[in-house]
Amino acid sequence: MAPRKAAASTSDATKSNVASEDLLKYYREMMLIRRFEEKAGQLYGMGLIGGFCHLYIGQEAVVVGLEAAASEGDKRVTSYRDHGHMLACGMDAKGVMAELTGREGGYSRGKGGSMHMFSKDRHFYGGHGIVGAQVPIGAGLAFADKYLGNDRVTFAYFGDGAANQGQVYETYNMAQLWDLPVIFVIENNQYAMGTSVQRSTKSPSLWKRGEAYGIKGEEVDGMDVLAVRDAGERAVAHCRAGKGPYILEVKTYRYRGHSMSDPAKYRSRDEVQKMKDERDPIEQVRQILLTGNHATEDELKKIDADIKAIVNESAEFAKDSPEPALDELWTDIYA
Repeated sequence: MAPRKAAASTSDATKSNVASEDLLKYYREMMLIRRFEEKAGQLYGMGLIGGFCHLYIGQEAVVVGLEAAASEGDKRVTSYRDHGHMLACGMDAKGVMAELTGREGGYSRGKGGSMHMFSKDRHFYGGHGIVGAQVPIGAGLAFADKYLGNDRVTFAYFGDGAANQGQVYETYNMAQLWDLPVIFVIENNQYAMGTSVQRSTKSPSLWKRGEAYGIKGEEVDGMDVLAVRDAGERAVAHCRAGKGPYILEVKTYRYRGHSMSDPAKYRSRDEVQKMKDERDPIEQVRQILLTGNHATEDELKKIDADIKAIVNESAEFAKDSPEPALDELWTDIYA
């Protein structure tokens, strides 16, 4: 069966039928990611976060929507733009921020930063600094689950830039040969490091590349959390039914540069502002909540205040947590 292109976004009828508690949950989770990333950017500017810092601002609907389709025990692996994925799968904001600042209270005890942060409890298998390297790792996680027969699914996230890596297609071939329960999620934020996908990629419909291997897939509006959730549910059902891998190309947009050191001069301010004004994923849910009488302005303000407190607490925890002891250099290494 040929792959298909999903509708651009969830219909108004579908949106009106979504439970209030689900909408509030998605709003809360996206707000947590947005405010956390804004705080991380502040700490980076203060010199408290070293190295690279890749923010997820604008892309929140992708991971929140897909986590809504996941079940306990499902796995996820992604690239270095990973703070949002950590928070969405339930990792504690304090531990994430402490790791970003290189403190003992971090998930990797301050030794890893964003590109080497893992959580066995939350089945988060890292953000990875080597472009595309997480894709075969994701297939390996799925291979283990198929071998064990435990009905689990792996989400392997990568970007439009990584979609041109050869190892992606080697992995597609293996995943389809072995019917692996892996969902390849292409977070197409349209610019890779700084080159638009139109300039870097001859075949702009990245999900269609799976056709050569017989892999089903679709394109989805990554600024609409409900559309992402619905596509995620289709992908998960496909994988759990033993039908092999699935590709989701999620069209999204990041508001900041590739990293904190990127001034993003390759696009206009008007383009970014237009996306914020017309397509912001959090504002879309906010309007559904208000117009559908799912929540009041005061209730949303209370959520916003709670999120701000959580993020501020994570920053203070990170600042107060000590730096790792010197003997930590000799732990978690291969001899």
